[in-house]
Amino acid sequence: MAIASVHKVADADFPTRWGHFRILGFEGAYTAPAAGPGCGVPQEKEEAVALVMGDIHAAPPLVRIHSQCLTGDVFHSLRCDCRLQLELALGKIVEAGAGILIYEQQEGRGIGLMAKLRAYELQDQGLDTVEANLELGFQADCREFELPGEILRQLGVTSVRLITNNPEKVAALEAAGVHVAERVSAEVPAQETFEQYLRVKQEKMGHIFDSTFTA
Repeated sequence: MAIASVHKVADADFPTRWGHFRILGFEGAYTAPAAGPGCGVPQEKEEAVALVMGDIHAAPPLVRIHSQCLTGDVFHSLRCDCRLQLELALGKIVEAGAGILIYEQQEGRGIGLMAKLRAYELQDQGLDTVEANLELGFQADCREFELPGEILRQLGVTSVRLITNNPEKVAALEAAGVHVAERVSAEVPAQETFEQYLRVKQEKMGHIFDSTFTA
C-alpha cells in the first residue's frame, strides 16, 4: 500500500488523568488499497489520533504507536498486555514532559474486532495467536505503519525515541524518513494469563524482551 495524502481534521484540548495533552485527528488516503493477501477487506483510508504533550521539537520526543485493542484498552482484558503498554507509554510521556502517542485503528493486529474474537475461540482450543490468525486465513500480523510515519512528518518530527518492543515499528519509521534515535522498552510485568502471548511475540514475531518466557 502507499499513502497518497494525510491531513489533520481536528486539534483540541485533551485533559486526561495522566496529564494535559492536545488530541489531533488525522485521516490518511491510499493510492492502492491498504491490506494485502490474507489481511481482510482492503481499505481506502485510515484514521488515527495523536495525543501530543509539550515541546516535541526541542529534542527527539518519546513516541508510542499503539494499535487499538478494545478488549484490553477498554475492558482491561488480561489476555494481552495492550492496556498495560498504553498506560506505561502515557506515564513515560508525562514523566518526560513531552511526547506523542499515536493511536491507530488496527484492532487485532489489523484483522478487525470480529476476526479477533474468532481467533480468541481458536486460542481457547489450544492455538497460539499466530496459529489462530493463520487458521482464519490471515497473516500473523496485518499491520503496516505508514500512517504514523506520515503523521510524525506532518508534525515536523524527524527523530524520535520510540517506545516499542516491535522491531517492525522501528523499521517502518526509518523507511518513512523518521530517525529512531532510541528504542525504549515497552515491556511490562508478565502475568500468567498472557505469558504465553508474550512468548509467541518473542519467538515467532521477533519482539524484543529482557525476559525469557517459557512454554
